[in-house]
Amino acid sequence: MSKEKNKREALKYHAEPQPGKIKIVPTKPYATQRDLALAYSPGVAEPCLEIDKNPEDVYKYTAKGNIVAVISNGTAVLGLGDIGPLASKPVMEGKSLLFKIFADIDGIDVELDTKDVDKFVETVKTIAPTFGGINLEDIKAPEAFEIERRLKEELDIPVMHDDQHGTAIISAAALLNALEIANKKIEKVRIVVSGAGAAAISCTKLYKAFGAVAENIVMLDSKGIIRKDRENLSAEKEEFATSRKIDTLEQAMKNADVFIGLSKADILSPEALKSMAKSPIVFAMANPNPEIKYSLACKSRKDIIMATGRSDHPNQVNNVLGFPYIFRGALDVRAKSINEEMKMAAVIALAELAKAPVPEQVNIAYGETRLTFGKDYIIPKPFDPRLIAVVPPAVAKAAMDSGIAQYPITDWEHYKEELLQRSGDDNKVMRLLMTRAKASPKKIVFSEADQLDVVKAAQVAFEEGIATPVLLGNKKRILALKKELEFDAEVEIIDPLSPASEATRNRYAERYWNNRTRMGSTLYNAKSKMRQRSYFGSMMVLEGDADGMISGYAMAYPRAVKPVFEVIGRSSGVTRAASVHIMITKRGPIFLADTSINIDPSAEEIAEIALMTANVATNFGFNPVMALLSYANFGSSTHPHATKVKKAVDILHSRNPELVVDGEIQTDFALNRSLHESQFPFSKLAGKKVNTLIFPNLESANITYKLLKELNNAGSIGPIMVGLRRAVHILQLGASVEEMVNMTAVAVIDAQEREKRKKAKMGK
Repeated sequence: MSKEKNKREALKYHAEPQPGKIKIVPTKPYATQRDLALAYSPGVAEPCLEIDKNPEDVYKYTAKGNIVAVISNGTAVLGLGDIGPLASKPVMEGKSLLFKIFADIDGIDVELDTKDVDKFVETVKTIAPTFGGINLEDIKAPEAFEIERRLKEELDIPVMHDDQHGTAIISAAALLNALEIANKKIEKVRIVVSGAGAAAISCTKLYKAFGAVAENIVMLDSKGIIRKDRENLSAEKEEFATSRKIDTLEQAMKNADVFIGLSKADILSPEALKSMAKSPIVFAMANPNPEIKYSLACKSRKDIIMATGRSDHPNQVNNVLGFPYIFRGALDVRAKSINEEMKMAAVIALAELAKAPVPEQVNIAYGETRLTFGKDYIIPKPFDPRLIAVVPPAVAKAAMDSGIAQYPITDWEHYKEELLQRSGDDNKVMRLLMTRAKASPKKIVFSEADQLDVVKAAQVAFEEGIATPVLLGNKKRILALKKELEFDAEVEIIDPLSPASEATRNRYAERYWNNRTRMGSTLYNAKSKMRQRSYFGSMMVLEGDADGMISGYAMAYPRAVKPVFEVIGRSSGVTRAASVHIMITKRGPIFLADTSINIDPSAEEIAEIALMTANVATNFGFNPVMALLSYANFGSSTHPHATKVKKAVDILHSRNPELVVDGEIQTDFALNRSLHESQFPFSKLAGKKVNTLIFPNLESANITYKLLKELNNAGSIGPIMVGLRRAVHILQLGASVEEMVNMTAVAVIDAQEREKRKKAKMGK
């Protein structure tokens, strides 16, 4: 994507459909006059009076305990420098968004128009009663140190400057694990720190807290080595001034064990790296480009243990592993501050989590067969769903043990369950989907590339690195659409009607005819069908000229699916193909089937659909907990519509006893755990969170997913075709660009899985 186009895309994202990235959403009913009377006058007077009598009740009756202010004056914004408070607002909104999606904390951005430390501190103190915590952001050093120190002293709520402590906490966890792998002791290693800003100072202080020795540390700023004989050193730099008579980074690196980079790109040479001690640890964290390129560093030293700030390399030091969960733990025990004990607890929790077995969901997201603790995995991944149940409890316990918690937790298992409920797994599915697709992009056919939105979806998929698109249709028309969209990349365009495609068209026709000679097909008929893009594209996939196909944007579903069934056909042993929708809800993803194909499946077919849907859930990293739905509960009706579902459950229990599945059951009992457990404690679903719903017929499934989508504004991925021989997926008529991009990622993952199974089979 060109720089200019990327600029327009970013501006459009922030401007449409509503300016900004966050908004306020009511948490109480407000539909009736009674609701409004309780929410405001006169009802609101009651909590006001209670809080006046007991100020701690503010946490009981208001949202204070879940609100963090994200405060900046815009003096050190990302790599942009001093751009001021207004220009920093998009970044602060972004930080607020991260608080919400990772830890369900309501972040509210506050931009202060002052560079004066006294005014800044006084303003924050004045507005502090509104918030449960203060996250300081993008404030330049040395003012950042003074502002944080004073606010921590003068406020009784958690305060943290994430630029300082976020990187420190994550990198410290990575460092502890890297030292363990290298078989080195933190008390003995020689550390070189490139950079002397807020992050570098905080990192080095935290390393000292874990045992690093000041005499073994050399720090550099823009002027070079920070030595004791240098004049005009700040108090922060003076703490790390060395008495060694060295002047350059190259001299400092000789026989060093650890390099910490928080400075600028490409300042660490391969020669300096080669001069380091055995099993060197290099954290090159400058963004967007590290102090030494990852590939160059690994080429220079085979024994290196390396981390960067980038997501496209192993061991990403990403602040999102820390700040949402640290504040979550602090808020949940109403900690008076975030102290050293809490930060160190977060470090240890992160370090230990990296050593635990990795959930399949994480392996799937990163395209790994099995992530295991080692030099390429020393820190948890940002998408690890365990983070919210591991880091906040560690932080909360440290707050309690150190005496600054005002609301101690007594039931830790219940607390962890609450944290997992906050997590939701909603948009994480989308991020997992895209990350996994990018790990091994595949060649995907877009059969309706004469449509602007289809080409746009192909463009997004290409520019995001999800897939290599093949565009089918009139070449002149497609080139015009590409020009309109500024889609400049060279991608394959095929017009099945053009003379250039005649040889391929005839080859496909021969193959199609040979496959269907006893199904009423003729060679003439086959050649005619190969002039249609849906048939031509399906044959591309069948013949291995492409890995998958997306179709159906501009035609009714039955018309779109017919060529796929004729050309691709069902997988071996499958009697019925089906489709699955993933609904992205606040309670997490829910897999629904069959939403598009089978009108009135039999009990045997429902059981088969359930098994294929369970495989979809597993492929996305979720353990399927399946309810087979009906209007009846466990034998309460003997009507054939209900007994059909009961029979399907019996089949599954008999043939697949390992599956967590039950029914027939009504939807509310399936989704409401307490209701289910109280009424049907004998059920296999009792006490479990159902994430997969199998419907008795097409009407109920199709109506349900569309109701969820339109009334609850739930995102959806689908319909995902299951039971076919190849990775072909049919869109709903008029699918949005976003839905097409999601389905492209699904097609890529489908192709990845088929390739993996084929290799495993060949290996046997």
